[in-house]
Amino acid sequence: MISSMTGYGKAIIQRDDITVEAELKSLNSRYLDLSLRIPKFLMNKEFEIREKVKGRVKRGKVYLGITIRKGEVEEKFNEIDPVGVKFAVGLLKDIKKAAKLKAQLKLSDLLLFQNLLFKDDYEQAGEEFEIVVEALDSAVDELNKMREAEGKELDKDLRKRVQTIEESLSFIENSSDPSIKNYFEKIKEKAIQLTSDFANNQDRLNMELALLAERADVTEECVRLHSHIKMFLDTITNSEDAGRRLNFIIQEMNREANTINSKTVSSDISHCGILIKEEIEKIREQIQNIE
Repeated sequence: MISSMTGYGKAIIQRDDITVEAELKSLNSRYLDLSLRIPKFLMNKEFEIREKVKGRVKRGKVYLGITIRKGEVEEKFNEIDPVGVKFAVGLLKDIKKAAKLKAQLKLSDLLLFQNLLFKDDYEQAGEEFEIVVEALDSAVDELNKMREAEGKELDKDLRKRVQTIEESLSFIENSSDPSIKNYFEKIKEKAIQLTSDFANNQDRLNMELALLAERADVTEECVRLHSHIKMFLDTITNSEDAGRRLNFIIQEMNREANTINSKTVSSDISHCGILIKEEIEKIREQIQNIE
């Protein structure tokens, strides 16, 4: 089953006075491109958060935001360390005295020592991280549900377009032999009129014209296009990494359609070839949204 790369998922988990909100948005991208917005005190958990998302999302431009609240207040910093604050104030006073400065100490001066002012409470972060993981898993569940739902709609559209291609391909195959025979007779008549030498040597004439007419045969291209179509349908049904594989297959399908159009001498076949190319182009646009 294929999945779209666009989707949205959100989850809110509350434990006692702690509320964790995880929000995910994803858009089309050639690879997995993950952007995070998380509280500062969770920075030491960034790698684990990224790995959890990577384990369940393969492609897309993904935006992840996590907010944590205690009561009604959003946590942006760790708790203040009173001992560190006193040490920073004392240090500033010593610097002021040594430099013989008379200016009053300001809060902005104190904030230059943020590494001393706040606790590195990794134990607290560890406890809250368990809730973060639960919220993140739920948000990814919601994201993937939406991506899978859009994938089902993409699947229907792609199968419909492939069916149109197969119908056109069947018409081409049924029309190919008669068109080649008609072409053979037409160029034979012209050759007889223009070349009197060949007119007296029917065997040689027929051989040359047969070789010329054979160049308009599109049987091999039709067989290969059928094979590509089968591979395409198998991929959207079974492949876990469908997006990239479908891109390669559609390139081969387009190559065969181009060859059919360049070889055919039938206007009806040419019209069908153009229709096939139109559907292939629409499919190419759609599969850019597949994971």
